[in-house]
Amino acid sequence: MRTRTRHVIAVLVAGLMAMPLAACGGDDEAGTDSFSVGLLLPSKAVPRWEHSDKPLIEKRLKELCSGCTMEYANAENDATRQRQQMISMITKGVGVLILDAADTKALRSSIQEAKAAGVPVVAYDRLAEGPISGYVSFDGGQVGRLQGEALLKAMDDKANGGTVVMMNGDPTSPNAAWYRKGALSVLTGKVKIGRSYETLGWSTENAHANMSAAIAALGPDRIGGVLAANDAIAAGVISALKKADVRELPPVTGQDADLDAVRRIVKGEQYMTVYKPFKAEADAAAAMAVALGRGEELRDVATTTIDSPTTKDIPSVLLTPREVTVGNIEQTLVKDGVYTIDQICTRELRPACDTAGLTR
Repeated sequence: MRTRTRHVIAVLVAGLMAMPLAACGGDDEAGTDSFSVGLLLPSKAVPRWEHSDKPLIEKRLKELCSGCTMEYANAENDATRQRQQMISMITKGVGVLILDAADTKALRSSIQEAKAAGVPVVAYDRLAEGPISGYVSFDGGQVGRLQGEALLKAMDDKANGGTVVMMNGDPTSPNAAWYRKGALSVLTGKVKIGRSYETLGWSTENAHANMSAAIAALGPDRIGGVLAANDAIAAGVISALKKADVRELPPVTGQDADLDAVRRIVKGEQYMTVYKPFKAEADAAAAMAVALGRGEELRDVATTTIDSPTTKDIPSVLLTPREVTVGNIEQTLVKDGVYTIDQICTRELRPACDTAGLTR
């Protein structure tokens, strides 16, 4: 497989070298933009990837580069599949890759192969290892701090005691450690961490199993709050608590502002989520991809630099996340056009929405 990959890349490089300048915009008749951008997302377990990020990136690419096209693939939490998808896109001749790595370490060699083929890679949402050309994400430490601060506030208000269960993300994602570190910077010394789990694949099912184990070990009455790293994990946590017949749910955090999570917040089942304005992230990634495809520097797009374990001074955009609770859904998600009140407020939720002030 390695020999074949090297052969494919060698052929591709030779082909790129032989391409006429008109394909890169050197000829007025050919137009200024005619390259393809490959978008590789990590999974379908988290709704935002398919429902928000993909269409937003595609839309912004077209706005910035009317002649550009987009190739898309989803790895479905399989790093081997994502590697194959990358090679396929390189073979097809994409000019730039936007990569949200299913496994940031496992994709390192594929990123090296992309560079050898002259295809720059923009790391999206997760900081992949290898020679990436740009990085766009949110400040993961701030995500964790927002979750920790909200959990402390909710636990104080409910007086449920000081034991927290940490339901962390997938250990293959560096973001999971980033979120956890931010949360612990707030929680350490103020609560007891009763149990801490890693959630493979950010999976609701795995989160349910882990939370069931925590309930069995600690007892439902001793759990004062749950630091759930994202909304898919929060869904598993809440389903496990309900299955254990916990009538008064402890406060549970989340992240990604999934529609189901927003509805749980309205119902009072989930305390908060972290909203990461996806449009800003998608816009920055598209701008980076178009600049790189045109052979331009990223200084006009990047606002800072960041180091990965393998690469220094990566041009980066780190955006600011926002806390969402029942009291500010309208001022954040509805105002930004993420959801309408009609989308959030199903017939079943109409009384709760009225109580929360979510009126049409």
